Amino acid sequence: MATLTAEQIERFRNEGVLVVENAITPALLARLRADFAGWVEESRGRESAYGETIDGKPRFDLEPGHSAEHPALRRVNAPPEVSEAAYEAVTDSAMVDWVAELIGPDLRFHHCKINSKLPGTATAVKWHQDFAFTPHSNDDLVTALLMLDEVTEENGPLRVMPGTHRGPLHSLWHDGSFTGAVEPALEEEFEAGAVSCTGPAGAVCFMHTRLAHGSAPNRSTLPRTLLIAVYAAADAIACSPNPMPSRYEGLLVRGQEPNRIRCIDYEVEMPALPKTASFFNQQAGVD
Repeated sequence: MATLTAEQIERFRNEGVLVVENAITPALLARLRADFAGWVEESRGRESAYGETIDGKPRFDLEPGHSAEHPALRRVNAPPEVSEAAYEAVTDSAMVDWVAELIGPDLRFHHCKINSKLPGTATAVKWHQDFAFTPHSNDDLVTALLMLDEVTEENGPLRVMPGTHRGPLHSLWHDGSFTGAVEPALEEEFEAGAVSCTGPAGAVCFMHTRLAHGSAPNRSTLPRTLLIAVYAAADAIACSPNPMPSRYEGLLVRGQEPNRIRCIDYEVEMPALPKTASFFNQQAGVD
């Protein structure tokens, strides 16, 4: 098994982000891509979000403007429940081993989704920190963004502000509403210092849960699809409901049960759970 170098681990600790290639095998990558292509074809016959997850929300989320001619499947919720390839990727791959090196050795699965920006779609992600959506007793959480397509500067890459994971937790509430985004002045500050996270298909971007990040729409002819899995140190206990529950929530994927809870000192407002298939509507103000 390939392991992360000391330099890579130190970079993640300092910057809150790390891109590593060859996180899964080519065969597994091909299976994941085939599954998603099948879901895109299926979506051509749908006019609104469809399918069902264990909390009753739709599994498949469609961007406004979706049509049979121009499909815009932008989110698949809890894909390991409906894809053997996704389950293998989030439980039995080098990607998981590397997360354990960053925040392990005892590691728990929290949730998973696929976010996709197909060519010509308009979805953008406003700046935010994941921890404000999924607060735990401590902040040893990592979001692993597995690139199912090549991610370039043009097709809507993740953009991050390195080092912000060591700074304050910013409010996602404004004028009494949960917007899922930081205030506009902070967005401008983060965008000015932002770094794009690009890489070939099969690479993974590890992101600390407190790192400020966002992304622009896909302005290219190439798709940008990410399998996104969130992991927590096994002694980090959730302080709010999972925004994307699944039957695998809490699964110990590396190490052993610690039988302890580790806490850190912080304050954050409780998040508002999405009422629809994804947080995209919360950020758009139509949830």
